[in-house]
Amino acid sequence: MKGVGTPQFASTGALKFSGYDWGVHIISNHKRGTKPLKRMDRYEQGAPHADQEEIGQAVVAEIFLNRSLGYGTYSVTVRDTSHLEPAANFSMFTFDESASDEHFREMDVEVSGPGDAANKNSARYVKQPLYMAGNLFAFAAPSGALTYALRWESGHASFKTFRGRSAGGGAQLVSEHEFTSAIPTPGKAVIRLIFYAVASEKNPLQKPSEVVVEKFEYLP
Repeated sequence: MKGVGTPQFASTGALKFSGYDWGVHIISNHKRGTKPLKRMDRYEQGAPHADQEEIGQAVVAEIFLNRSLGYGTYSVTVRDTSHLEPAANFSMFTFDESASDEHFREMDVEVSGPGDAANKNSARYVKQPLYMAGNLFAFAAPSGALTYALRWESGHASFKTFRGRSAGGGAQLVSEHEFTSAIPTPGKAVIRLIFYAVASEKNPLQKPSEVVVEKFEYLP
């Protein structure tokens, strides 16, 4: 996600969600053709929203945990995102700002709007650096509410996606993949949830859209 100019990070407050304290960022740049996003702190029935809306130069809505939780299972349930355009993207990822020499200990599950008539989102699991062979696993995410989970333990990072609002027993598995090479230790990494748009001539943004995160869960 690269723009022209220096991104400007501005904390816009805090929120409580799923029993955790989260910080809120709006990230601004000057990337031509990128539509702004409203900050991710609006609620409907307890679920934070991230909306695309014209508000100056803000182009990214992001919330982040205020503390590192370490190894364990992280999951996030997201309402149907099949309405998203191809230029819109949602991600849950680990990130340690102090670990640039370790690619920020970043691992991601990323979802963008569907580009085909089958109404399936383009999704992928990533272990940074993205350009290394074997660090990306792509799959098609169906419509409807989905739960994305990351099990992070020493030497293993296992991603799974389930239909519905649970990653527990009986949930229908959509996709899974395990990374076992050069898995980062947690360090000071925290979970971040981000919604952003990268518009282009090929994939312009035609209308406002939103992502609704219903819940976040962590199990040691």
